[in-house]
Amino acid sequence: MNGHRYYKDFFISYTHPDDLTPDQRSKIFRPRTSDILTKFQTINGPRYVWTTFSEDQIDLNFRNPAVLMSTIDGLLFYVRQGANIIRLDAVTYIWADPGTECVHLPETHEIAKLLRDVMDTVAPGVALITETNVPHEDNISYFGNGYDEAHMVYNFALPPLVLYTFYREDTTAISKWAQNLKEPSKAATFFNMLDTHDGIGLMGVKGILPKEDIDFLTQEAKERGALISYKMTENHTEEPYEINSTWWSAINGDDGKEDITLQVKRHLASRSLALVIQGVPGIYLHGVIGTSNDHELAEKTKSRRDINRGVIDIRAFAESLKNPNSKMALIREANRRFSLTRTSERAFHPHGDQRVLMISPNVFTVFRTSPEGDQHILTMTNVTSRECSMELPLLELNMEETRWHDLLSEKEWIAKNKKMSLTFKPYDVIWLKPFSEFKESD
Repeated sequence: MNGHRYYKDFFISYTHPDDLTPDQRSKIFRPRTSDILTKFQTINGPRYVWTTFSEDQIDLNFRNPAVLMSTIDGLLFYVRQGANIIRLDAVTYIWADPGTECVHLPETHEIAKLLRDVMDTVAPGVALITETNVPHEDNISYFGNGYDEAHMVYNFALPPLVLYTFYREDTTAISKWAQNLKEPSKAATFFNMLDTHDGIGLMGVKGILPKEDIDFLTQEAKERGALISYKMTENHTEEPYEINSTWWSAINGDDGKEDITLQVKRHLASRSLALVIQGVPGIYLHGVIGTSNDHELAEKTKSRRDINRGVIDIRAFAESLKNPNSKMALIREANRRFSLTRTSERAFHPHGDQRVLMISPNVFTVFRTSPEGDQHILTMTNVTSRECSMELPLLELNMEETRWHDLLSEKEWIAKNKKMSLTFKPYDVIWLKPFSEFKESD
């Protein structure tokens, strides 16, 4: 800033790169393999500036009160313009303290609490959402006590678990994990996305999936056309940090040799899992419309993440929708049914109860109940490429309803002898509502 003293301590900087010792460097946790310090020429000579992510993204020094106040002022500007959700991007790296890992520090959580206090005071309708691609237990720490930090936390364990589930065609791992998900409070919930502009993070499943399963996951994704980004470990080795791919390509592959109807069903079945578990679904444009990897763009920019950031040709998209059997048209029609159903059913409320049932490893089964306890939906997703059957004891649901209505297909299912026998075609998605509740509400 041309030597202006107001900006003197806006950034974390050193006069020499050796001012940050090898021991301090070795302890820093970060998702990059580049040098933590970037050299810049200033009016007062060269300075080595802290850059967690890249040379074009300089970290702010929140030890300086002016930085904190300026940040709050910037966030409130967006609120005044009508923003009702504020994302705290990579908030875990907000406070640097050489000699520590520089993540999840007490000061980091205090800043999150301060921002929550500000919003609760001047804009109580605004929700804070934290984006922290870190292991699950660290990630959910940003709920605080459920009332004093984030309103929503990106559910980073979900995307790799869904991919793993469909690669293995087995729901065991995701069902065990989802059974242990706890609602943080009645003032906070999960943000359930499957993909973002960055890709599909892997840190969320550290401690949930063993290393060999994460390796299997990355290898399967690579075979489908994905790129892999790495981070430096404390042992100065690289480990997978993120799968760079569109969701369509990650789930179906780039070659597109299978029947398009089957590929669309697999795509939609995988995305439906983020719609049925407790929380708020997060939808990324490329994911919801099923675009394929843009290898040409990634090669041109030399950025792995650009494989999932291709420019959408709106005219070509609109033209493809004219063919009812095209990929885009099939996806749009199914998404319309999913969206209309989900938004109209109280059982999918973020604070409605959920029970994850492990009836069959082929079928991911979640029983949702409205916050008032008077509306129920039984969701079942066949995660396999095979036709399969399942027998569901109604005792598992604590209900004796014999007639059930599928909200997606309009098909009716009948239970006999307190059991419901179901047959699933490959990648079928079934959302059943008790017939009595369906009739009463409609």
